[in-house]
Amino acid sequence: MSDLLLQSTNGTVRTLCLNNPARRNAMSLPMRVALLAALEDADRDAAIRSVVIAGSAEVFCAGGDLSGMNVGNLSEGRARMQQNARLVRQMTHMGKPLIAAIEGWAVGAGLSLALACDSLVCSRTARFAASFGKVGLLPDLGLLHSLPARIGVGRAKQLLMFGDVVDASEAYRIGLVDVVCDEGKALDIALERAANVEHQAPLPLAMTKTLLADGMDLLLEREGELQSQLFLSADHAEGKAAFLAKRAPTFRGQ
Repeated sequence: MSDLLLQSTNGTVRTLCLNNPARRNAMSLPMRVALLAALEDADRDAAIRSVVIAGSAEVFCAGGDLSGMNVGNLSEGRARMQQNARLVRQMTHMGKPLIAAIEGWAVGAGLSLALACDSLVCSRTARFAASFGKVGLLPDLGLLHSLPARIGVGRAKQLLMFGDVVDASEAYRIGLVDVVCDEGKALDIALERAANVEHQAPLPLAMTKTLLADGMDLLLEREGELQSQLFLSADHAEGKAAFLAKRAPTFRGQ
């Protein structure tokens, strides 16, 4: 198991913890690879009935790791997006429920990761945003499917197109999350919720997940085509440079 992803097991529940506190658990490609392998392993293990995904150092995930997002040509972009699609398909189609335990920020790819789970538990410190446009990219990891499914198209547009930031209480009010708890308790509550799966027959749960994911595969295919092109755009280069330099970007629609 990579140091970027910590793993533990409590009874029938497997916990996977994103672990790159220096970068606020930003999702690098190695972290995505490690997460996919861990989810596949949990899916194969008959003793595991559910999986909890959490983040270390009081933050869930601050988005994609732009420092390692170096796409030089269309082929590299497509390969990156195919890896993303494999991760999302595993999460949405695997036969075991996933519960996100969210403390602090879940931004960009972190929000996408959380919404690929089946149940979201957050503490009162949680904050949510879809900041892809600030770096010249399309919302990915299935977010254009999972976010409207959660909160409706109208509300989803406010996050996706206008950069709205949603706190824990508002997230609960609009249905973005399922449970809000005290600070530092998200993992404990998520583990309790995950343990309840033991009282549900596994095959109907797996079939339910598959049916509810209808449409995700088509979205991932289209998302991969478009994002691969945006990786090569001047606006993405500007957004990435501005983010790393901590300045406001200047976009030109190119």
